[in-house]
Amino acid sequence: MQKAPFGTWISPINAAAVAAGERRLEWASFVGEEVWWTELRPAEAGRSALVRWAPDGSVGDVLGAEWNVRTRVMEYGGRPWLPLGADPTAGFVFTEWVDQRVYRVVPGEEPEPISPEPARPGGARYCDFARVGDEVWCLREESVGPHVADIRRELVAIPLDGSASTDATAVRVLGRSHHFMTGPKVSPDGHHVCWLGWDHPTMPWDGTELVCASVDSEGKLGSVRTVSGGEGVAVQQVEWAPDRPGVLYLLSDPDGWWNLYELDLEGAARPLCSRAEEFGEALWRIGAQWFFPVGGGRLLVTHGTARRQLAVLEADGSLKAIDGGEQYTEWAALATDGRRVMATAGGPRHHRALLLVDPGRDMPVTDVLRAASTRYVQYLSPGRHEIFRSDEGEAVHTFVYPPYNPDFTASDGELPPYVVHVHGGPTTRSQLVADLSIAFFTSRGIGVVDVQYGGSTGFGRRYRERLRGNWGVVDVQDCATAIRGLVGQGAADPRRLGIRGKSAGGWTSAASLIAEPDLYRVAAMYYPLLDPEGWSEGGTHDFESRYLDGLVGPWPQAAERYAQVSPLRGADRVQTPFVLFQGLDDAICLPNHTERFLERVSDKVLYAYITFEGERHGFRRADTLIACLEAELSAYAQAFAFDTPYISTIDLIHGPSADAVGR
Repeated sequence: MQKAPFGTWISPINAAAVAAGERRLEWASFVGEEVWWTELRPAEAGRSALVRWAPDGSVGDVLGAEWNVRTRVMEYGGRPWLPLGADPTAGFVFTEWVDQRVYRVVPGEEPEPISPEPARPGGARYCDFARVGDEVWCLREESVGPHVADIRRELVAIPLDGSASTDATAVRVLGRSHHFMTGPKVSPDGHHVCWLGWDHPTMPWDGTELVCASVDSEGKLGSVRTVSGGEGVAVQQVEWAPDRPGVLYLLSDPDGWWNLYELDLEGAARPLCSRAEEFGEALWRIGAQWFFPVGGGRLLVTHGTARRQLAVLEADGSLKAIDGGEQYTEWAALATDGRRVMATAGGPRHHRALLLVDPGRDMPVTDVLRAASTRYVQYLSPGRHEIFRSDEGEAVHTFVYPPYNPDFTASDGELPPYVVHVHGGPTTRSQLVADLSIAFFTSRGIGVVDVQYGGSTGFGRRYRERLRGNWGVVDVQDCATAIRGLVGQGAADPRRLGIRGKSAGGWTSAASLIAEPDLYRVAAMYYPLLDPEGWSEGGTHDFESRYLDGLVGPWPQAAERYAQVSPLRGADRVQTPFVLFQGLDDAICLPNHTERFLERVSDKVLYAYITFEGERHGFRRADTLIACLEAELSAYAQAFAFDTPYISTIDLIHGPSADAVGR
């Protein structure tokens, strides 16, 4: 073991390794005995490939490299594909990223479009499909005006014979209940359909309505009626019981936690397992699922607070844990065939693996579909869940990753630099799972504290709503509480602290530099929200265009409040060096907002502004991810005064005359 200053430790985890490990597995389904899912490919320009696993253990792509299975619905996407039967020979439908049209695939043939070509490129987007006879029903999102927020959503039926590809009138409009809707859930007998809906300014985690309608013999919907949810109740998922006509299961929080309920068509609800835990997450993407009915009143679920466990919720309300071993502390269920469940699982020292689980077996984990990489495991920091307390006594949940490298130890008496990681959302959460983007820093001797600040999910509605009307305050204070707590423990060097965040995390990072000018020495901001006033005046996409009504206050009534917390308004008070990354195709946090922020930064402040052609909100391409991590590390090295001879130095330039470095 070598002795060297923190930050200078040599690590095999380079930026290219991090980019290669960004393999997001999601949108899964059983197709007969096979399992299919989508998989992010940073090395292939960030495309989403459709992948299949066969019982003989073989794994391969379903479509050629020219196809990208991904939808732009609500910009964050949704469930983009559907098998058309219980066997691969039935084929499937999917949304193609480039033109956003729906394609049908018959085995042995090339994909053919079945939705019409929109008037403007990508102007009609589809997701969350259900097969009903010779049609596929889904949610359609259409651009109806010149602005990015001019959107209409409705449930539609697309004929599978391809007739609508050249005749838009062949698409049947089924109905529209709210401005925002999920896709249709059709009952097993085909007599009813239900979905979730909500309207501005409510966000889906604030309150949604579960609505149902009858379906007649011609496939037309009857009158729509609300059977659950409403103001202050956020239903996030609904499913039909597979073997009990007229019975629904839903994920809802009337008691402040996302628990599971049984519901009949008259709206009578029965709690299935009341716990101060979450059985689901916030509905950011249409078609997301966290539980699966498997018949007999049983459900496959994930549950917990700071972690998630996989379990069977029995008909009597008891939970039967599925123990996959001590390495798995964070589970996410993806699909079921009624007997088995496909899930991802990982832990602080274990990367996520894709598993096929049979709960009925003594040893439930039966197959590993995508094995977790064991490379670099010895360099992973032993992360832990730790709670700090604010001055008011509020709990602040964090995941702490100390510096760790088995080949190095620190110089005598030296305290490590630490970086606060602020997740996006803000109504989301991080997971205590091996993450190479964190190990990239910890294996070099830079600690990371991942703060689940007030507003994060996982800890009930009260914790989530601590941020209501206080964005830019509570999140900033909770981050400061966490990092000061580590300093107070003697675990972090108070002179070498940084902060980093993406999207909403970028907002908190910028706001922290203004509110805490003496705390942080450097910041890294990825596609941040910086101009709340411009955002609320039509400066973002439709889904989040009224988000700040809850986070800051109604616009324009709360204009004074917006001015107080605006990073743009406070840009001239920033004294700390920073690096800022922006995708030039971002429709959520617009590049011109970032540029206005930089125009106001004092010419005494050092910063780098790096832009990326072709990147949207949330970077996906390998070369982008590599450039960002190396630039971020370079910024930390300059701020914390250590050398990185194996990383190119990014020039920090005095603003506001600094030009963007295009990539």
